[in-house]
Amino acid sequence: MIHDLVLRWVVTALFALCVAERVHGIAVGRLARRGVVGHSLHALMALAMAVMAWPRGADLPTTIPLLLFVSAAVWFVAGAVRTAEHRRADAYHALMMLAMAWMYAVMTDGLLPAPVKVAAVGGHHGSSMPGMHMPGMHMAIVDTTSDTAGTSPLITGLNWLLTIGSTVAGAWWLSELLARRRTKPLASGRAQLAIATQALMAAGMATMFAAMM
Repeated sequence: MIHDLVLRWVVTALFALCVAERVHGIAVGRLARRGVVGHSLHALMALAMAVMAWPRGADLPTTIPLLLFVSAAVWFVAGAVRTAEHRRADAYHALMMLAMAWMYAVMTDGLLPAPVKVAAVGGHHGSSMPGMHMPGMHMAIVDTTSDTAGTSPLITGLNWLLTIGSTVAGAWWLSELLARRRTKPLASGRAQLAIATQALMAAGMATMFAAMM
């Protein structure tokens, strides 16, 4: 999905850091079961995006990951409904999982509406009706399978929206990290690392969505 090799490696390294932080959090964080599940889903998400950045990764099956991340979004929504303590965070994580599911939906053939390519054929030679010889007449040819047909406006528009949204989320997480370091310099380094990971994840998602356009 990312054609520039340097950017591909940068994004891969970024997501690898996110995976490492989530796995480290599971190993040493003494998390409750809910926290372990959440960290595992984020680690899986970061790993999936790292793989997706490479050409062979983009060719892997998409149906099972699509259903997995839709289920993950439902799990976070259920958590937001069940408890108010982490409602905003759960809602944000649910949106991230839906965004990941959208990436797989775009990569799944035949799932989303295909663009329509209309080509004009000049003159009367394009007419298939006997006796119809009208100079200047054009016949529209509809082609929904050609790779040159372009991208559906629905896909392009939503990718733009998700790119902007991910960028804003990354900037917010970065500002939150800087604010915590300024107001609570002695606060847990683990918490600050978790916030930094969220900023990196959002930045990586913004890059991936931009590459899809």
